[in-house]
Amino acid sequence: MQFSTKIIEFSTLENQCSYLSDKRSRMEYKYIENCTSRFNDDLVKRGWRRFGNYYSRPNCATCQECKSLRIDAQAYTFSKSARRVIRKNSKTVYTIQKPTLSNEHLEIYEKYHAHMEAKKGWKSYKIRPNSYYELYIAGAGKFGKEVLYFIDDRLVAVDLIDFMDDGISSIYFYYDPDYADFSLGRYSIYVQIQLAKNFNLRWIYLGYYVKDCISLNYKEHYKPYEILQNNPALDEPDIWK
Repeated sequence: MQFSTKIIEFSTLENQCSYLSDKRSRMEYKYIENCTSRFNDDLVKRGWRRFGNYYSRPNCATCQECKSLRIDAQAYTFSKSARRVIRKNSKTVYTIQKPTLSNEHLEIYEKYHAHMEAKKGWKSYKIRPNSYYELYIAGAGKFGKEVLYFIDDRLVAVDLIDFMDDGISSIYFYYDPDYADFSLGRYSIYVQIQLAKNFNLRWIYLGYYVKDCISLNYKEHYKPYEILQNNPALDEPDIWK
């Protein structure tokens, strides 16, 4: 049975920016049921980010600091530092599958956010199973996957991604802070890059780069990359440079 795509569009009111304390932000949303792979590709290439059935992108009146960034995976070469991280994870095992939910997922998710609250001042909260489902499992269609990372048979990290026709869209990553010494965040990006190389996919769509936001400015270290130059509608071309 084939289901038709349903779309509801809306925007938030202007409020405090999550990334820059001196800025105000406004987000536009598309709630999409039964999103196709092609439609998902078209949205991601135009700067939209998917969480569950919700797609969003900034639509701020006086600020354009959120820059959509994509890594050229085929041109990327692993530095000495990258190779050290890869060697550090020589016994880390990963598997790719449809997004799932377990007590382990929730426990690691909450530990990670408590850790980031202490480290970077993130807001920490207890996530309910239905909220996790709506954020990371709903809307996955045929393209949404999770990469599960294991050390000594223990789940230590979860990476949510979408496979696209020309790359991988990196949605969200979290890890068990007890394994922080393994640099799992960096390792997950190297795994994405290697997967893209193996499947002849050119790009890693890494989400928003914000120069003055410590949680997002690390992305500029993954060169070469391109930045989306416009804020195109679906019937307009996406321009990356």
